[in-house]
Amino acid sequence: MEFAIFGNTYQAKKSSHALRLCQTLKELGATISMCADFYRFLVGEVGMPIEVDRLFDGDDFQADMVISIGGDGTFLRAARRAGRKGIPIIGINTGRLGFLADISPEEIDDTFREIYAGKYSLEERSVLQLILPDDVRLDESSYALNEIAVLKRDSSSMISIRTAINGAHLTTYQADGLVIATPTGSTAYSLSVGGPIIAPQSNSIVITPVAPHSLNVRPIVIRDDWEITLDVESRSHNFLVAVDGSSESCQERTRLTIRKADYRIKVVKRVNHGFFDTLRTKMMWGADGRGK
Repeated sequence: MEFAIFGNTYQAKKSSHALRLCQTLKELGATISMCADFYRFLVGEVGMPIEVDRLFDGDDFQADMVISIGGDGTFLRAARRAGRKGIPIIGINTGRLGFLADISPEEIDDTFREIYAGKYSLEERSVLQLILPDDVRLDESSYALNEIAVLKRDSSSMISIRTAINGAHLTTYQADGLVIATPTGSTAYSLSVGGPIIAPQSNSIVITPVAPHSLNVRPIVIRDDWEITLDVESRSHNFLVAVDGSSESCQERTRLTIRKADYRIKVVKRVNHGFFDTLRTKMMWGADGRGK
């Protein structure tokens, strides 16, 4: 098998896990490709004796599986690079919570031996696409595995977000922002501002306001084949649009259209290591925090 490895270049203390990963893959007879930036970080800055078969830049790679080693942010960047390639992605968590990157470093050996034995499953995750007017361009990708968020730029006043679904007016949110999330993203930014947790196979999108002016405004879950349009007004005449955390400035009244993308991301899961197992582990559901 050939693996394409992406990694976090800001975690020097945790980079030893990359060496262990490569050693395990070599023992299994794998071909290793690595993102050139991550390789230069490991070899140049950390001084790690990493041996790989080839290096690549950007999305110029092919592999049987993509490995993300870092946190969920690293996983999202790897998913962005994989895009429409249809290559399954597995995440090794050296970050904090790790909903997407849910394999611990201690599980590396067992996990990849199971993969070589065919003992794993794939979960397909939906992706959102942001469509802008022809004269507006984003520096980063317009596709989001987690969420697309519209946010105010300054700390002085809220923004108005006129929201329509399939052309029908829903409401005008007076808020600090609005988060449109996939089921995958329902455990990320949307959850932190009061949105519900949605199972990955639910075929839905959640719209969650950020600090709404009215207490009557609540998150709403809709079908993922419906189209959302947003028109934003702001006293500063601009606002931020964030696609999986990468934010850029947009001018007031720029119409944003959000719909389900025409491809999905395949996420590798260990056997008996599914979504609900992750919820129990990461969110400590069922744990008794009372002192004995």
